[in-house]
Amino acid sequence: MRGSNQSSVSEFLLLGLSRDPQQQQLLFLLFLTMYLATVLGNLLIILAIDTDSRLHTPMYFFLSNLSFVDVCFSSTTVPKVLAMHILETQVISFSGCLTQMYFLFELTDMDNFLLAVMAYDRYVAICHPLHYTTKMTHQLCAFLVLGSWVVASLNALLHTLLMAQLSFCADNTIPHFFCDVTPLLKLSCSDTHLNELMILTEGAVVMVTPFVCILISYIHITSAVLRVSSPRGRWKAFSTCGSHLTVVCLFYGTIIAVYFNPASAHSSEKDTAATVLYTVVTPMLNPFIYSLRNRDLKGALYKVVHRKILSF
Repeated sequence: MRGSNQSSVSEFLLLGLSRDPQQQQLLFLLFLTMYLATVLGNLLIILAIDTDSRLHTPMYFFLSNLSFVDVCFSSTTVPKVLAMHILETQVISFSGCLTQMYFLFELTDMDNFLLAVMAYDRYVAICHPLHYTTKMTHQLCAFLVLGSWVVASLNALLHTLLMAQLSFCADNTIPHFFCDVTPLLKLSCSDTHLNELMILTEGAVVMVTPFVCILISYIHITSAVLRVSSPRGRWKAFSTCGSHLTVVCLFYGTIIAVYFNPASAHSSEKDTAATVLYTVVTPMLNPFIYSLRNRDLKGALYKVVHRKILSF
């Protein structure tokens, strides 16, 4: 050991989702299918938005960024799960574990920020339609996305550096399929009060602030829509937000289930099931949620797929 803050553990063992060989085979196929669907679906969304000039608007610009983040998000955990099954090893290095944790923090924050930015976009479109083009400029959209990346990266770096200062002396078994912050803190034999304090204060602010912005945006949207006299007009206004609301409920519902429950309500099985939902299932469902409820996007996706089929 080179220093007092250097961990004596050089690697961790990820227990994964099951120890039963038959279940492992099934889970491997399930994860592989979901990962391929996630990558293909989100890349098609990005390609459709990029190739159709009608979709070069702020809403679709944010959606293409969300799709890119979702591909990266799934790629942070699922390939490692698949590789562990193929290579028949559960080992992840200490540096590899910290790297995975960094990207999980960063990409979770990015999902969080982008959902808030998309809620603001819908607020401006519905509550201030005449000023939409002057308010949602290309410069503002680029600034919101770039600013989100900067804040998410700094937040992830802070928590990763704090984790790197901890010592892991004996037990190196993580009852999970990736390096999540909660099981890592439980394994540490150092004082973790600073890490926990930063998660509950700075980390909570980073997560809660966008959520509050989403709530405020939808309070204003609901108020504006209820003032519309015709039922058809109200439905049309709400339908533009339906996909976004569905994704928000999926994302925040699973995160609250994992990280904002009392300790007595936690179990490794429930936590693992919930984390599979927000790290694997939600990124896979996002393209379907947005495309099924959006005629313009469905049309663009059809053109992309049709063009690719003809090219072959």
